Amino acid sequence: QVQLVESGGGLVQAGGSLRLSCAASGRTFNSYAMGWFRQAPGKEREFVAAISWNGGSTYYADSVKGRFTISRDSAKNTTYLQMNSLKPEDTAVYYCAAYVGRASTIAGGTFRGYWGPGTQVTVSS
Repeated sequence: QVQLVESGGGLVQAGGSLRLSCAASGRTFNSYAMGWFRQAPGKEREFVAAISWNGGSTYYADSVKGRFTISRDSAKNTTYLQMNSLKPEDTAVYYCAAYVGRASTIAGGTFRGYWGPGTQVTVSS
């Protein structure tokens, strides 16, 4: 079992940057592929990015490719989402997820895993 806590959200102007962090508890962090999802008001939760257990494979939603970068630091049990060139449509609650399986499955959106409580990202125009 793993517990996840996101941080790093906040208010930023369009064109700005934020880095989200997801700290995982437990000694089995390297057993999990990790992902980021987001949910805007009135919309369904959507996939943003995923990374394999060893960081060797990454996946991105088309809407964030070239702007967001997912990474992980096994020594710190932490996953990051670097968000650049932010747009107002990036405004959402961002959630971290952990899954004992392939990162590609996270990208598909249908999996049973662990979730953090979320962190709010607001991009003003």
